[in-house]
Amino acid sequence: MRSSWTMRPPTRLASPDRRIAMATPAPETKVTVLDGVTKNKNDGEDAEDNLQPVVADGTSHQIGADPWYQAGFVLTTGVNSAYVLGYSGSLMVPLGWIGGAIGLLIAAGVSMYANALLAKLHLLGGKRHIRYRDLAGHIYGARMYRVTWAMQYVNLFMINIGFVILAGQALKALYLLIRDDGALKLPYCIVISGFVCTLFAVGIPYLSALRVWLLFSTAFSLIYIVAACVLALRDGARAPARDYSIPGDPSSRVFTTIGASASLVFAYNTGMLPEIQATIKPPVVKNMEKALWLQFTAGSVPLYAVIFIGYWAYGNETSSYLLNSVHGPVWVKAVANLAAFLQTVIALHIFASPMYEYLDTRFGSGRGGPFAAHNVVFRVGVRGGYLAVNTLVAAALPFLGDFMSLTGALSTFPLTFVLANHMYLVANGHRLSSLRKAWHWFNVVGFTVLAVAAAIAALRLIAVDSKTYHLFADV
Repeated sequence: MRSSWTMRPPTRLASPDRRIAMATPAPETKVTVLDGVTKNKNDGEDAEDNLQPVVADGTSHQIGADPWYQAGFVLTTGVNSAYVLGYSGSLMVPLGWIGGAIGLLIAAGVSMYANALLAKLHLLGGKRHIRYRDLAGHIYGARMYRVTWAMQYVNLFMINIGFVILAGQALKALYLLIRDDGALKLPYCIVISGFVCTLFAVGIPYLSALRVWLLFSTAFSLIYIVAACVLALRDGARAPARDYSIPGDPSSRVFTTIGASASLVFAYNTGMLPEIQATIKPPVVKNMEKALWLQFTAGSVPLYAVIFIGYWAYGNETSSYLLNSVHGPVWVKAVANLAAFLQTVIALHIFASPMYEYLDTRFGSGRGGPFAAHNVVFRVGVRGGYLAVNTLVAAALPFLGDFMSLTGALSTFPLTFVLANHMYLVANGHRLSSLRKAWHWFNVVGFTVLAVAAAIAALRLIAVDSKTYHLFADV
């Protein structure tokens, strides 16, 4: 157990074209390919645990070194990030009890299914595809490699903007508990948050290096979720009857319902499953499935608790940041907001790691360890610049709910559902029955339609909010 959490130097795969194998079997060794990994003929039943897969493309980050439960913690860190404090307002208010509860369960089921499909493609063609774009390029070619890359980075960029906004909201709420003089505006809090995220990004060189920080992240999540649930339960027990009706006129309800559906899938999905799976030790498919089961079972319990309790306590008046609705001891709320701020810093690093990996691999020196002086300076400049752009956009347009909806529409739907089903269909079509092919095509067409509708609804929300709020608004 201890050795799996010990820091190891990154696996640097480099050659003139950056395409080499992690390990090459000796010429005299007779091997077969099993699910894309090499296996000796004389190996026993447990040999799969020691298989050495071929990597599709080089990277300067560490891969293939983490146990499945570390990947599970990465996934649960994402699903129980401080975003959960907004789901009572952004999901339940526009959908109501029935629509919200059923929608969450359906979204969980289809998300688990789509992610499992994607995980099974990780070893397609005898290679580990450690990036989403690598897998798409292997299946479709160079053009789709670039399209997938663009979609994924738009998705992660917008998620990171949302995290910076969340951290700023938590910091502002914390300040108002201490001094309610209005001196520290939300844009200032967002700038401070961006600076702290930059410091963390410089200190943690790659995704696998999070390790013990994932335990801290889990602890921080439990602090603000338990605090929010306990205080909301107390408020709900003392409050008069709440109004659970869906607000708005019939036409606006259509748009808010569609927008909430995008937020539903956003809640469960990362948009970077291959990158997370790349950190796992073999057997990578079975271990990724274990991590997904952890996410969608025990890992989702806190999510459901805070969503349902928050909506039960405040009805359709639930705020977009639940800790702003609860009443209770100042110190409890202060600790909860501080925990939300700190957890958001860690969660942002996860969703920014694909960009960091690209920048480090493409532009990094490749010399020395991750904490060599020139590599640290490189991270300060490159990651600091990336997060500066995130922070500027977050401060200028701090409309958190709109970002969730638009991100779900433009990227989460296509990446997680449309592409996952279509790639699986292309890769395994010759082995699938007509019924299974029809099922996958149904998913491809259905989620494409939902993505278009959700994008229109999200853009409408942004247009409405742009009339209500100005740039760098203190919301």
